[in-house]
Amino acid sequence: MRLNHVTLPVSDLAVAIAFYERLGLTLIVRAYPRYARFAVDDTSTLSVEVARDGQVGSAEVHLCCTDVDADFAAAEARGLIFDTAPTDQSYLWRTAAIRDPDGNRIILFSPGRNQHFPPWRLDGRRE
Repeated sequence: MRLNHVTLPVSDLAVAIAFYERLGLTLIVRAYPRYARFAVDDTSTLSVEVARDGQVGSAEVHLCCTDVDADFAAAEARGLIFDTAPTDQSYLWRTAAIRDPDGNRIILFSPGRNQHFPPWRLDGRRE
């Protein structure tokens, strides 16, 4: 199994599209006034959909990066302001955090091999 797709609730489609394009995602579907889809990489996508019930801002999505610092710098150069700059975490990932215009938390991260093989893995496997 692998994660293929996430849909986030948003309040304003145009604002969401502008944000995720500045974050560096590629817009591949635009169905105004309610839906858009972005390519994250060659196999996974992220969608935004206008929330019918008004419930927005409660999701958290982690986007894996080869180089968090480079992706952070590129997004900042496109005008985005992050909550946290790239930081080495105690759980051995490097992360940078930002909220989209609706408050959904987006984490850019680079786990290296520690996502699947952290030193504290239950079965002790290292590869």
